[in-house]
Amino acid sequence: MSVQNDSGKVPFSGRFSYALTDASGNLLYCIIGAYLLYFFTDVYGLPVGVTGTLLLATRLLDAIDAPVWGFIVDHTKSRYGQSRPYFLWLCIPFALFMWLTFTTPGLDGTAKVVYAAAVYILAGVFYTGIQTAITSILPNLSNHSGERVVLNTFRMVGGNVGAFVAITFTLPLVAFLGGGNDQKGFSLALAVYGIVAVGLFLIAFVNLREANIEKIKSIPVKQSIMAIKGNWPWIIIVTANLIFWIALTIRQATLVYYLQYFVGDKSLVPVINGLTVLQVIGMISIPWLVKLSSKYATMILGLILAAGGHIVMFMAGTAIPALATGWIIASIGSGIACSMPFAMLSDSVDYGEWKNGIRASGFLTAIGSAFCIKAGSGIGGFIPAVVLEAFGYVPNAVQSAQSLLGIQAVFIWLPAAIFLLGVLPLLFYRKYEENEANIIQELTRGSFRA
Repeated sequence: MSVQNDSGKVPFSGRFSYALTDASGNLLYCIIGAYLLYFFTDVYGLPVGVTGTLLLATRLLDAIDAPVWGFIVDHTKSRYGQSRPYFLWLCIPFALFMWLTFTTPGLDGTAKVVYAAAVYILAGVFYTGIQTAITSILPNLSNHSGERVVLNTFRMVGGNVGAFVAITFTLPLVAFLGGGNDQKGFSLALAVYGIVAVGLFLIAFVNLREANIEKIKSIPVKQSIMAIKGNWPWIIIVTANLIFWIALTIRQATLVYYLQYFVGDKSLVPVINGLTVLQVIGMISIPWLVKLSSKYATMILGLILAAGGHIVMFMAGTAIPALATGWIIASIGSGIACSMPFAMLSDSVDYGEWKNGIRASGFLTAIGSAFCIKAGSGIGGFIPAVVLEAFGYVPNAVQSAQSLLGIQAVFIWLPAAIFLLGVLPLLFYRKYEENEANIIQELTRGSFRA
């Protein structure tokens, strides 16, 4: 059992267990961002245009469930807590439908597309539920803003490990288990990952506790929505986070195309993806960077580094060492930019309670995390598919000069530009962050602005 002490600090066992939650989620879900576009086009055999439309439509439809899950969590009051029980209830359905997403039954035509869409949507629905619980539990693990940053850092490092395993070892594992049959290999690889993820979620469920459980109240849907009213820090975070996930998904989804067709060596995919683990450098530096400057400035730094890494990769061309250097810079920046919204969302929950007298941690964090990830991933998966089709990309073929130009543009320039776009809303966050200590003091005294 891991509960905060009087100073608001959570023991190492609690911090480590919180890290396991995101490690489990990313172990499965990061495969979608890195390989689903490629899987659908080059393994399952869907046309690239159909795949792009499918990814956009299903992700945007699926993203609607984020506020629904937020309402469900806010309305939950059980002996296990408010957010924690969903680690137990959702881990098996989540793993099952992720496996089905990468399993290819013998279907043709419309049935093939319908199957792909249905299992993908259901995998996303259960991911949203468990992701909402991972994020919404943070405000209830500690009342101390600094400890939340530390807990979030543990979570992000754990998530980084899960993502590293997923994106680095998936293709080699597919080749090993499939024996040359990628359809079989993907199905077996996801089965292995699913078993591991379920085990880690159960460990986290057993060990974590919500310290504020006696204060948790079931919140009606209308009150959850009212927590948005005047909550400008939340609006800023959601906007910046959505932009970030669009850019990150474009980069992840197009790396395999860039290396296979532009650089000319598909075997580099696991190598370059493996370097993503170095984003942990950015993640573990966050508590120090926040103390040195601020949360919003730290996230801006991450976005600038992410964009800068793409410029380095453009300058590198096909030179692998320079390309790897640019990827590392971009990954460190992404690690920072990816981590910060989750910690900042906890502060926006406090702001919503102070502003409106409503503590809707489930709804606010569901929109700020799961919705942004899924809507951003949908848009980020759709854009490169449209660009690749417009430039004449043909799967499993020698590409024309025009299609190579499209691959370079969608991998290098689009993510860089969108990362920098994410800086703009954060420029308005400063005054809200400067008032956080005062808000915590007023909430402790039971004072509300509403």
